[in-house]
Amino acid sequence: MSTQTSGLAIETAGLVKTFGETRAVDGVDLAVPAGTVYGVLGPNGAGKTTTVKMLATLLRPDGGQAHVFGHDVVREADEVRGRVSLTGQYASVDEDLTGTENLVLLGRLLGHHKKAARDRAAQLLEAFGLTEAAGRQVKQYSGGMRRRIDIAASILNTPDLLFLDEPTTGLDPRSRNQVWEIVRAVVAQGTTVLLTTQYLDEADQLASRIAVIDRGRVIAEGTKGELKSSVGAGSVHLRLRDADRRPLAADLLRRTLDARVQLEPDPVALTARLGTAAGDDSAAEQAARALSELARAGITVDNFSLGQPSLDEVFLALTGHDTHDSPDHSTDRKDEVAA
Repeated sequence: MSTQTSGLAIETAGLVKTFGETRAVDGVDLAVPAGTVYGVLGPNGAGKTTTVKMLATLLRPDGGQAHVFGHDVVREADEVRGRVSLTGQYASVDEDLTGTENLVLLGRLLGHHKKAARDRAAQLLEAFGLTEAAGRQVKQYSGGMRRRIDIAASILNTPDLLFLDEPTTGLDPRSRNQVWEIVRAVVAQGTTVLLTTQYLDEADQLASRIAVIDRGRVIAEGTKGELKSSVGAGSVHLRLRDADRRPLAADLLRRTLDARVQLEPDPVALTARLGTAAGDDSAAEQAARALSELARAGITVDNFSLGQPSLDEVFLALTGHDTHDSPDHSTDRKDEVAA
C-alpha cells in the first residue's frame, strides 16, 4: 500500500481479529480519504470498535494489513500514534477534576508549558461552549458536556486523524447536534475523522462516505447517494384516512409493486420501497400506479411523498435487520474484555 501518495488517511486489506473462536473482524477492507468524515455504520457487536482499536494500535491484528498515512499499524506503531487521537464510547477524563484541570493536565502530559497548557485549555473550553462549567468537576457535567470535554481532550494537539467511536451514544438530540457541529469544525481544520456509529441519521448528517459493517465484514461501501440508490429507485411514504385499511393497502402495494412494505409506528402510515422488480418504470411511474390501485380499492390516501430510500431502509435491505439488533455474537463486547 502507498497511503502517503494515494490521498488516503487509512487503508486496510483483509483486516482480521479473532477472540477465541469468534472472528470479531473478518477481512475488512477500508479506504478512507484524508480530510473527510468517513462513517463506519453497524449495530452493536458488528466489529466497529475492534476495527478502530486495531487502527489506533491498541489491538494487534491477527491477519491482513492496515496503514495510517502510509505507516503500518504494527511495524510503525509509534509513528501512527503520533498522528492519531481516539475518543471512545466512555468518558476518558478524570471526573474528580474540573474541566480546566483535566485539559491542563493532559496538555502538560503532551509537552505544553504551563501557560501554553492553560491557554489551550481556555481556548477549547470556549470553543466547545464549556467556559461557564470550566471550574466545575466533570462528574457534575451532563452527558453532552462530558462528550464535549472528551473530544476537547482528544484535540489538545490537533491530530491528523481522529477516531470517534460512537461519540453520541445516549445523548439527547440537542447534545448530539452540538457534537455534530464540533465534528464539522474539526474537519474544517483539516483533520480526518473516522466515525463509528449505529445511528443512521448521524452517518447521513456527517459522513461523505460510509462503510456498512455487519458481523465483522464490510457489506457495502460508498457515498450516501450510492448506498441509497443501490437498494431501489426510491420510497413512497403514505398516510391513509382509515387505519383499518392499512393491512389491505400493504398487501395491495406488495402485489402491485413487488416491493418490501414497512408498517410505520403511526397506525395510518406505511412505506413501500420502489424499484426492486418494477422493470423500466421510474419511481414516479411506480408511485402513480400504486396510488391508482389504492383508489380503485376504495382506500383513501390523505398524504404521500416520494423520495430516496433512507439509510434505515438501506441497512435493512442489506442485512435483514436494523442497526439496533445485535448480531448473534457480540464481538465488540468480547473485545472490551480482551483489551
